[in-house]
Amino acid sequence: MPAARFYVSGKVQGVWYRSATREQAERFALCGYARNLTDGRVEVLAVGPDGAIDALERWLWQGPPNARVEDVQREGAEAETTRGFTTG
Repeated sequence: MPAARFYVSGKVQGVWYRSATREQAERFALCGYARNLTDGRVEVLAVGPDGAIDALERWLWQGPPNARVEDVQREGAEAETTRGFTTG
């Protein structure tokens, strides 16, 4: 199954970014996770159809209202999970 890993930088911690990402991922029927990194970025793993991953990527550039996204880096990934979307 297709998968992609994203690294989102900017003001993305402490603004409900992970929770909002989970809501969007579930809306697009994606599995994976969103988690904070110690350097201030958020890492997102998305597993599912390519079109849904692309739609999530477009949303990641916007994020929730209080976020200020500066950059979204995408790389290929292995599908680590095929059940649900978590935040951690």
